[in-house]
Amino acid sequence: MSFRALRVLPAIILALVPAAVAAAETPSGLPLPRFVTTRSTPINVRVGPGTKYDVSWIYKVAGTPVEIIQEFDVWRKIRDVDGSEGWVHQNMLSGNRAGYVLPEANVERIGLRVAANADAGISAWVGPGFPVKIQACEAGWCAVLAVDHPDGRPTATYSGYLPEGDLWGVYRGESFD
Repeated sequence: MSFRALRVLPAIILALVPAAVAAAETPSGLPLPRFVTTRSTPINVRVGPGTKYDVSWIYKVAGTPVEIIQEFDVWRKIRDVDGSEGWVHQNMLSGNRAGYVLPEANVERIGLRVAANADAGISAWVGPGFPVKIQACEAGWCAVLAVDHPDGRPTATYSGYLPEGDLWGVYRGESFD
């Protein structure tokens, strides 16, 4: 190994340490922020991290996507798609991924593609705000399930791919399966 490589190696290692330390310093040991879903219902969302704090609102639908932005002991501060923030107990959240189709300027609907490719055929159309279950993301595309609930009852399920930029519930460049 050359002298130059020996000088660069410590700099690379030091650059990687802060991210690992930041994740390890959270009570869960997981990175912040991160997307999750609500586990069950009802879920009291509180103004602070504990049962002594007032309830701000109640989630009544399991599987709602939220973003964890802070941790305190067994409490998680979450943010929803509207930007509302509050605290919930960690047991009320699941690592499952879900999201919403983001609104695009002058677009009423977005094509759910049969493959992770902008030229692939369209299996279904989804509109802004449509909820989806996110199964995996890689190379800028996410595999999703879209379930139609016109009367509150599931009537059809569509699977396909959406660009990550069209979804709230996944970070740019994020890969998972």
